[in-house]
Amino acid sequence: MQNTTTHQHTNCLRCGRTLRTAKSQALGYGAKCAAKVRHAAVDTTDYKAHQVASAQELIEDGAIIPLRSSIFIAVSTDGTETYKTAPTACTCPAGLKGTRCYHQLAARMLLAA
Repeated sequence: MQNTTTHQHTNCLRCGRTLRTAKSQALGYGAKCAAKVRHAAVDTTDYKAHQVASAQELIEDGAIIPLRSSIFIAVSTDGTETYKTAPTACTCPAGLKGTRCYHQLAARMLLAA
């Protein structure tokens, strides 16, 4: 997933605190929240290795944004579409077929943090 444009966040997407460094603003998470998200204990046995990597990349790119308590907006791999996702459902093509997608895994990781 490559960003052609970088969005600058002023507040942490996890805790809402003001982000002060350029790295944190580009990521969307403060250093402590980013570490908590990276080390969140989530069961990934039902996901393939590439889905786990894609979910981590989605979080690192700041391409999944909380909308409500457990609903997120996720950006597609090519950056042209957005999907509403939750830990158990997603509006992406895979999610609409009833299969688990990496958007759902990213939502689980964020909620576990």
